[in-house]
Amino acid sequence: METLHNGIELPDIWPPRTVDLDNSQPTPIPWLLKPPAVIPVDLGRQLLVDDFLIESTNLVRVFHQPVKYPCNPILFAQGPDERSDAYPHAALAKCGGAWYDERDRLFKMWYMTGYVGYLAFAQSEDGLHWQRPALDVVPGTNLCLPRDLHPDSGTVWLDRASRDPQARFKMLLREPNDQIKRRTGADAGNAPGHLLTSPDGIHWQVRGETGPMGDRSTMFFNPFRQKWVQSIRSSCARGRSRHYWEHADFLQSGDWQAGQPIPWAAADAFDLGVDSPPQLYNLDAVPYESLMLGLFQILKGPPNEIGERRAEPKLTELVLAISRDGFHWHRPERNAFIGARRVPGSWEFGYVEPTGGLCLIVGDELWFTYSAYGGQPERMQQRGLQSGMYGHGAVGLAKLRRDGFASLEPRHAGGFLLTRPLLFHGDRLFVNANTAGAPLRAAILEPDGQPVAGLTAEDCLPLVGNSTCVELRWKEPAALAAVRGRPVRLRLTLDRGELYSFWLTASPRGASGGYLAAGGPGLPGDRDLDCEST
Repeated sequence: METLHNGIELPDIWPPRTVDLDNSQPTPIPWLLKPPAVIPVDLGRQLLVDDFLIESTNLVRVFHQPVKYPCNPILFAQGPDERSDAYPHAALAKCGGAWYDERDRLFKMWYMTGYVGYLAFAQSEDGLHWQRPALDVVPGTNLCLPRDLHPDSGTVWLDRASRDPQARFKMLLREPNDQIKRRTGADAGNAPGHLLTSPDGIHWQVRGETGPMGDRSTMFFNPFRQKWVQSIRSSCARGRSRHYWEHADFLQSGDWQAGQPIPWAAADAFDLGVDSPPQLYNLDAVPYESLMLGLFQILKGPPNEIGERRAEPKLTELVLAISRDGFHWHRPERNAFIGARRVPGSWEFGYVEPTGGLCLIVGDELWFTYSAYGGQPERMQQRGLQSGMYGHGAVGLAKLRRDGFASLEPRHAGGFLLTRPLLFHGDRLFVNANTAGAPLRAAILEPDGQPVAGLTAEDCLPLVGNSTCVELRWKEPAALAAVRGRPVRLRLTLDRGELYSFWLTASPRGASGGYLAAGGPGLPGDRDLDCEST
């Protein structure tokens, strides 16, 4: 039996074979139905997006959406490859990724030039203004793969923990069905993808192939279990869905035969359709602090033939998901986290798609890069992948407060939150909160609810302010050290404002030890560690 960092015990058969994709009801979430009796919280900020940590509260959970950057799009089709008559005009990160590389102190993006055209590389010093450097892969261009490899879907991943410097960057590349059929003559509905590695994200080597996968398949790394996960496009009775395959070795994560991947996820009865019943178009994920952050790309219609006839992109939008075991996804909020703007002429009329890495951390904000399409009416007579519904694709940016997916908020004086028994070894308590002028206090209780001397709410120095990382202290600075390593409960009280997360650490600056998604300026790498801890 495998026990995760948060105390969740995985059954002997894992991943589970219990998901029924044809069942329209949401998949039960085991770690919410039966949380651990004691929850270790040494790793990462503890986000209050669900009730996993909570024994009781009278606070109200409010979900938040990121705010779109007013100067969107930040990358759009320019130059001969991105505005070629051979392909719908596009510059799309849907098949690549957006990461911050602390070695070069640059934001880096891998994107598609023209719809299913070529894969290119861009870089930025601030994540807002992007340059297309001249590379030597295809001289005179910023292409990072030769022209005989065409991207349809996939992911670029910055693997900071790689022991092989030649494989610091990893890529899944699934080519378009028509390209596969033209080259091999085979039915491409389920065809292999390529697995590539690179020392610099520019010079790539094809290292192997996956088993059969549908188009729009992607991948990610789950560091909590040290597994590379293939998010495989599949089908069920209700349309598009996802199957799952994992392995600790990147190249072996593609080693499966037809029928082996495990049913994983689909749209369900709580998803929102518009012009047709909802389907799961894609599922991307990234480690963030103490959990896996996911974005479900929900297809809401209309069918392909209507989009082609109108040269308008179908409607897909991104819905927030979180997982504490890396397999089961909790989605309490089904409104769009990042939505389309269904207004004629909008650059993001439809096809809102996530980017590998999902989000960057820039100061007190999370920056989500996403792709969207405006449609290309001049290609109205084209069909298939040449259709105008795939035209004028571009990259946008949306910003959210750090940890700001959900907050717990009082609706009257006397708001409180009581956790389940927690286990930690740090001696400092940090929070991400906006107290709106009211004092926030903390108390430590025994598992049976009895107060711990020196750590009561009366002993706590009240916190008033708005910060994504601030320490809560007691009158005796070393008081919290007395309860390290044994189960206790945390009780927080707040009359106004918002509470987003808490965490316990030995770091004076509040380093949480958690994972940092796609990274960001000033961050130490893939985890939030003090320099002496790295």
